[in-house]
Amino acid sequence: MAEMQKKQEQQQDLNQILRNKREKLAALQAEGRDPFVITKYDQTYHSDRAKAEYVALEEKLLAGKEELEYEEKRAIMDASPIQVSLAGRILLKRVMGKASFCNISDLKGNAQIYVARDSLGEEAYGYFKKYDVGDIIGVKGYMFRTQKGEISVHAVETVLLSKNLQPLPEKYHGLTNTDLRYRQRYTDLIMNPEVKDTFIKKSKIISTIRRFLDGQGFMEVETPMLVANAGGAAARPFQTHFNALDEDLNLRISLELYLKRLIVGGLERVYEIGRVFRNEGLDTRHNPEFTLMELYQAYTDYYGMMDLTENMFRHVAQEVLGTTKFKYGDVELDFGKPFERLTMIEAVKKYAGVDFDEIADDEAARTIATEKGIEFEKHHTKGNILNLFFEEFVEDHLLQPTFVMDHPIEISPLTKKKPDKEGYVERFELFINGWEMCNAYSELNDPIDQRERFRAQDALADLGDEEANHTDEDFLNALEIGMAPTGGIGYGIDRLCMLLTDSPAIRDVLFFPTMKSLDK
Repeated sequence: MAEMQKKQEQQQDLNQILRNKREKLAALQAEGRDPFVITKYDQTYHSDRAKAEYVALEEKLLAGKEELEYEEKRAIMDASPIQVSLAGRILLKRVMGKASFCNISDLKGNAQIYVARDSLGEEAYGYFKKYDVGDIIGVKGYMFRTQKGEISVHAVETVLLSKNLQPLPEKYHGLTNTDLRYRQRYTDLIMNPEVKDTFIKKSKIISTIRRFLDGQGFMEVETPMLVANAGGAAARPFQTHFNALDEDLNLRISLELYLKRLIVGGLERVYEIGRVFRNEGLDTRHNPEFTLMELYQAYTDYYGMMDLTENMFRHVAQEVLGTTKFKYGDVELDFGKPFERLTMIEAVKKYAGVDFDEIADDEAARTIATEKGIEFEKHHTKGNILNLFFEEFVEDHLLQPTFVMDHPIEISPLTKKKPDKEGYVERFELFINGWEMCNAYSELNDPIDQRERFRAQDALADLGDEEANHTDEDFLNALEIGMAPTGGIGYGIDRLCMLLTDSPAIRDVLFFPTMKSLDK
């Protein structure tokens, strides 16, 4: 009963706050001061640049004058003022009679604003006192340092640019409810500066990848999102209907098959950074829509892709973080050292103590799986079971960057066979922190072999495998035209962003992650 009464009182308080905000807006509008009619503001500085320029000027003008009193130093600095025009959201406000302070936040940080009645004038100062936390304002003034040492803006003009009509969370408690943070990312960005920093880093990661690949002679392209045959990965697609064509289509699950068509067309080095959609579960590393980077390069193989991947990841870390050593949680990762290279068989032998080179056939593989407590399905062969051993016994040990090479053919329907090892293909996955970060092949360019692989996938689909690929006749036709020996790489950019921003969940690096509707 007491809890219900408390909630009712809180709701009444909220309703009163909302009424007050709207009454303030109505009063402003009645006086011809509607903030929503303002179309632009001359923002000449962000907070970080304003502070940096003031520090630089201070070091220049006050060099050797450390013994001066505050007022004397202030007079020297005020004689050469740095005039600024800032804009941002009020996060803190203290009204103290004839002078007040507020703190505004902008893209680059925050700035303290000193607002004095004598500087603004009686009327303007009166309006300033009515501003609310959450309002967006413009401020013109000059930089100075307070007696307490904080670099601030002495305001000579303020203007209300947007009226806040919903209260922000309390500054010192912040927005901590994870579900609410994801649903109201706009509030999360306002209240939690580290969240803003994460997404700024993500933007830089993507632009750095682009510059790196452009510098390697790759061409950025775009391929269809709506496809008749969603292939290129083991995943269940989302389905939709194209009204104009009266046809059912799928949202793409991969970028692979169309990019390979462009290699057939002679473009030689292509990449795409785009959204893909996989109708699968949600967890800390999976979201049904995510950003994938795929590239294909003619006249190279998976060894060339290993070199490219290692150089790319090292370059991105250095550019974004300024170092190739960084921590994810409690693990220190080092992208500066050469990445380890192991075959899948070597990795399983090292961590599970089972040598699949000594396992004769499918039946022997099933027997050892049973002995080791590995669950498998009736149709699983030796190659499938090797992969199950890898997932169970190996992945968690691969903390530092490690290329796991030479996968079984059963789990690699689009990969070229190893000419010197039957049953295996020229494929690698890059593992970091126990996560699969990257998948790459020497691409299968034999159309006859590819047709047989598709047939095997069709058979799995007939058995009920919703993630199996289906025969793509147009892609086979492209291969019959002729595709050069090619290497390819694909990796989820969101997972790389998790690593480089020390984010515990993929939703922390997605502006608007997929969420269940609140009314369900």
